[in-house]
Amino acid sequence: MIARKDKTQKKTAQKRTVLKRIGKTLAGGITAGVLAVMLPGASWAVDKVSAVHAFPPFLVYTKTFLAMVEDINKRGEGIVEITVRGGPEAIAMFEQPNAVRDGVVDMVHTPGSFYGASVPEIDAMVAARVTPMEARANGGADLMDKAHQERFNVRHLGWIDGGVKFHIYNVQPFTMGDDGIVDLTGVKLRDNPIYHAFFEALNATTASMPSTEVYAALEKGVVDASAWTSIGIMDLKWDKFLKYRLEPAFYNTDIGVIFNKDSWDGLSAESQKLIQEVVVEWEQKSFDDRQVDVAADAEELQKRGIELVSMSEEAAEKYLKLADDASWARMKERLDKMGGDNSYDELRKLYYGE
Repeated sequence: MIARKDKTQKKTAQKRTVLKRIGKTLAGGITAGVLAVMLPGASWAVDKVSAVHAFPPFLVYTKTFLAMVEDINKRGEGIVEITVRGGPEAIAMFEQPNAVRDGVVDMVHTPGSFYGASVPEIDAMVAARVTPMEARANGGADLMDKAHQERFNVRHLGWIDGGVKFHIYNVQPFTMGDDGIVDLTGVKLRDNPIYHAFFEALNATTASMPSTEVYAALEKGVVDASAWTSIGIMDLKWDKFLKYRLEPAFYNTDIGVIFNKDSWDGLSAESQKLIQEVVVEWEQKSFDDRQVDVAADAEELQKRGIELVSMSEEAAEKYLKLADDASWARMKERLDKMGGDNSYDELRKLYYGE
């Protein structure tokens, strides 16, 4: 955690001011490092940040985060240093949001839906029709950050690995109802907060569990279907069991970087600027990289014998509307219960275009 206190900040600022004044009066060529040696006790403070990530290190989402941290540390040498403590083995994935809220760690890379009950606005990202870059340009990202600060004592710095959607994968062939929409009656479906409302609307039998437990659940027959993103099931080795993927894809990954607000306020302005700039850059970079992965994974899954099952165009449209409506309805219900400032209409306009 960040240990810098106001007193330390004040002393450091005073030392820097003295160094600058001396530098103006001394002959050129004397470096700041030399001046620091000349002044007893003078030092340049480096902001220390602790971080954890929700998913195991072999998943592409975690690889993105670790690469982004490396980028920050490289560009922020002498300014800020992020130490990654680990993933779900360090702090359970569903406990990480509360850990960053309470200041146990400074920074967390996690799906927003893991704490959606506390910040309902996150559902706007789930059912969004815009990219992370468009949400940042139209003010949606600022509104999302504002909600996080007010409701959860964190800063929402960015939406990483956007543009990746979800599918339902099944051990057995899918059954379609009379309306052409998939019928999940009797299917034991692994659940997760991001799509729970949608699965309820589909009348599925669900079992909530972390992704780290799904392989064993599939192996033992505890579940026979699971939703996951368009990429990654081969990394998880779920393709050993799951042989059918339902089209079309629905929702968006809502993986973000959140930062304890008090810890953020304790950073130097230089550190804040650097971290925020790098995260914004990685919104675009990770988005572009994941589009390539989506196409490559679809091709490889089919080579491995996984069948991509499509609904009719009309049924697919109804299916996606059912998904979107479930997410927006959950968000509105939660916001209404919380009372106070309700940004539902504005978020719907910025993230959904309505």
